Amino acid sequence: MATAAVAEPVSPSNTRVGWIGTGVMGRSMCAHLMKAGYTVTIFNRTISKAQPLLDMGAHHASSPLALASQSDVVFSIVGFPSDVRSVLLDPSSGALSGLRPGGVLVDMTTSDPSLAAEIASSAASKGCFSVDAPVSGGDRGAKNATLAIFAGGEESVVRRLNPLFSHLGKVNYMGGPGKGQYAKLANQIVIASTMLGLIEGMMYAYKSGLDVALFLNAISTGAAGSKSLDLYGSRILKRDFEAGFFVNHFIKDLGICLIECQKMGLSLPGLALAQQLYLSLKAHGEGNLGTQALILTLERLNNVTLPTPSAPSS
Repeated sequence: MATAAVAEPVSPSNTRVGWIGTGVMGRSMCAHLMKAGYTVTIFNRTISKAQPLLDMGAHHASSPLALASQSDVVFSIVGFPSDVRSVLLDPSSGALSGLRPGGVLVDMTTSDPSLAAEIASSAASKGCFSVDAPVSGGDRGAKNATLAIFAGGEESVVRRLNPLFSHLGKVNYMGGPGKGQYAKLANQIVIASTMLGLIEGMMYAYKSGLDVALFLNAISTGAAGSKSLDLYGSRILKRDFEAGFFVNHFIKDLGICLIECQKMGLSLPGLALAQQLYLSLKAHGEGNLGTQALILTLERLNNVTLPTPSAPSS
């Protein structure tokens, strides 16, 4: 297996960046690196989604392979594990085929731990390196560069990439290849149950005659306070279901979790329930809404709609 060579610290003067995937999260993340002075080449299947970055001065590549041939570190943040395999490992167009020895692949997609290990092995066979580095924090974390980054791979490689990660959020080294993905999946399990608890509490508060906005404010500084409440409580009340993280992608994540649980012989009924409730959103054609849209499922189950807060009188 290849080992990381001692090299000068990563900086805009010695490191060319490739970025694959410019969706809700990737566009903001890539922009931070460009603002920090890095030369960036991008690839996205839908070029219009990359236009803001091109307007900022990013270069465009016709394929992940072409992108990697012009890059020292290649980031990817795409939709599904099948997309990860395509953009990184496809022998005719994937990034690894174009990466020079010593180059690094950094996959920030939430994906299969086994695929992360496979990418690491394939990269090592070419004298390259791989880090699985999925993130948590949603669209706001991406915009504000406050993401939690869960990194798996060789620790020396992760440390060397810290100057890049520092422009995106806080990196947490979790262990060898695949451990970043395991950490992110565990994170998603916590988020799923927390979101369900938040929404059930809101439903109960409403049915008991409380002002739900006052209720959320009251619990926000107590033991029931959470990042989910801070990020999504007011959005839910305002019926703002715009995606900071898509329901469809969350269903994918929870599905990977359930498969891993089956492999481990692990029973997590809260995870299974949350995944079924999110699948109900998809069945109603709401897969492109944000995860806070789970309120719609609970409203349908109870034949009730939470009122939006009335505007304060002038």
